[in-house]
Amino acid sequence: MSRRKPYPEEHENHERWLVSYADFITLLFAFFVVMYAISSVNEGKYRVLSDSLVSAFKNPQTQTGGKPVVIVQGTPIQPPAPLPVPAITPQQAPEDEHKIKTKQKMKNVADEIMKALQPLVAEGKVRLLETSRGVTIEINDSILFPPGQARLQAISVAALGALAQVLASSDFPITIEGHTDNTPIATPQFPSNWELSAMRATTVLRLFNDAGVSAERLTAIGYGETRPLETNTTPEGRGRNRRVSILIDSNRAEEGREITEPAN
Repeated sequence: MSRRKPYPEEHENHERWLVSYADFITLLFAFFVVMYAISSVNEGKYRVLSDSLVSAFKNPQTQTGGKPVVIVQGTPIQPPAPLPVPAITPQQAPEDEHKIKTKQKMKNVADEIMKALQPLVAEGKVRLLETSRGVTIEINDSILFPPGQARLQAISVAALGALAQVLASSDFPITIEGHTDNTPIATPQFPSNWELSAMRATTVLRLFNDAGVSAERLTAIGYGETRPLETNTTPEGRGRNRRVSILIDSNRAEEGREITEPAN
């Protein structure tokens, strides 16, 4: 039996790593090519940006408030945009004009009252106060009514008549307030200071109406002793608290709206 010949030994290739290395180098090269393509700068855009920045720093144009306007080379210079002016709506202008006219009319009325009551103002019996609602005239009751009564003294009728003539020529609403001190009163005609103060205010109201002030402009209120100006512990304080205040109101009453259901 013949003996088989042995197969020749396979030669080991020690250079196979070069294939993997070449593939790796190829991939690495492709990676850097892609990265370079992504990060490449458009030279034309870069030059436009650079020229714009240089022009902005060399030729600054400012608007109101100091904000710079960047001028891009090759484009026309745009003038600064004008500041917006708040428009006056047709509803605002007449309202403002009405307020100005009302304020002037009230000032004229106050000047006329001061002239008519100047002697009493000089004696400290009458004070004129300007309030947010208009003008208030405070008259001490020592020149208006005898103690505990609501009948005007003769000396006060002439002064109130002169005041009524000034008020009759205007169209402002007028509120007449009666005030007393805290001295109790209990007579058949005036069971308390409430009735006394209300009757005194009504007496002045009637005089104004008889002198030509329209009734729809007049209102009488009696506050009694509830709104003192000073303390009632001294004779002087009680004398200040016994007074009649006449408010000339510049605010027109708004028309009411009926409430038909409770608010949520």
